[in-house]
Amino acid sequence: MNRRDFLGAFAATVLTSRVTRADPTRAMLAIGEIADTAAVAEDFVGLSYESAQLANPEFFSARNRQLIKLFRELAPHGNLRIGGGSSEYTTYSDDAPTGLPPFEVFGPDTSKTVKHGTVTSALALHNLRSFLDVTDWSCLYGLNLGQGTVENAVREAAAVQRILGSRLIAFQIGNEPDSFRNRYRPATYTPDDYMAEWNRFREAILKTTPQARFAGPDISNKLPYLTTFAEEASRHPEVVLLTSHYYAMGPAGNPQATLENLLSPDPKLTTLKRRDLPVIAAAQKQARLPYRMSEGNSCWDGGKPGVSDTFASALWCAGYMLGCMERGWVGVNLHGGGNGYYTPIAGLPSTGLTRRPEFYGIRFARHFVGAKIVESELHDADPRVDAFVFDRNGKRELALINKTSEPVTCALPAGVMAAPALMLHAAAIDGKEGVQLSSIHGLYRGAAVASPYTATVYRLKK
Repeated sequence: MNRRDFLGAFAATVLTSRVTRADPTRAMLAIGEIADTAAVAEDFVGLSYESAQLANPEFFSARNRQLIKLFRELAPHGNLRIGGGSSEYTTYSDDAPTGLPPFEVFGPDTSKTVKHGTVTSALALHNLRSFLDVTDWSCLYGLNLGQGTVENAVREAAAVQRILGSRLIAFQIGNEPDSFRNRYRPATYTPDDYMAEWNRFREAILKTTPQARFAGPDISNKLPYLTTFAEEASRHPEVVLLTSHYYAMGPAGNPQATLENLLSPDPKLTTLKRRDLPVIAAAQKQARLPYRMSEGNSCWDGGKPGVSDTFASALWCAGYMLGCMERGWVGVNLHGGGNGYYTPIAGLPSTGLTRRPEFYGIRFARHFVGAKIVESELHDADPRVDAFVFDRNGKRELALINKTSEPVTCALPAGVMAAPALMLHAAAIDGKEGVQLSSIHGLYRGAAVASPYTATVYRLKK
């Protein structure tokens, strides 16, 4: 769902407030009715990790207290997606691994990481279940299609379903199949070819695990695969979720992957008149299914140093996640692991895990879990300023995200006051430390004032 054009009905009442001040940067906010969509899903907040991480069965485990603490701090209920590029290299074994794990933390899947020979064991799945139980998170689980066999997928799916049980939402068969051409498949590979393979895996899995549920197509960016999958999914009640990926920029070596571009609107996401959003909306309608962005981040190929690991990524993340809420999507899984530049949680359990700036952007967005979107429209604002209005049991809040170097005054509808409650801020937009999510107090009559490079929650009052 995007912002609806309802201004004709409200123009006479909501655009009457004006604020006089020295700074010329000002905007006006129109507020309408509560949108006809569900409240933001309880497990909207999500992280995505590589399948290869399960080769170390101690990482996702009830014994990894550092990681448990950070997951709980990030969201009391979330979704962990296991998949990524390394899922097309892993195999499954019922046998417990012998010797030391191959690595503590795998990290984001790039051409620089070792993926070959990683094995997911039943022990790793049991430990994963204990981790999910302690954190109260659910799981979206990827199976190897690119280089895997039907037989291995059947064995793995049966074990995952048995062990993860109610924590498992669905299986994804294949990671970014729209990128299989000239990699795992011939150059002539098409969406129809993918669906033929997907159905072969799906049918075999259901014979052994009839309670299995599926999500997909988990593509990178080629939308015909999503359209074809949605048409096929409409025939299969065991398909419960549409998924695909989104990276704001990339690859990391692209000179256009800059801090400035990260803070600027992405045309693919700013309006339903653009290319991506109407295709996703049409696929949802065709399949009658919810949509989840199952993998993505600021810049693919592990992130861009000086961009993906700075406070700018936190502001980008906050705005992106709230935009996904506004569209009615049911969740966002931000990819990470290891010391990748974009990972929300970085480091090694042996030396300590740390919160990257993006961690705080996720926490800012989490504030609105359980609330409902209110239709709103921001006028006369810099395109790098975003506004979102939410309703929780009759109490309304405004999220104002200012990704510019100037303060912004946002005029409110007549009679509305704004009491600032929560602010995401840091000393510098390119800073890598000192990001804070702070409780704040005050009262603005007729307007909300946003400091440069901040994301702020205001309680709206009459």
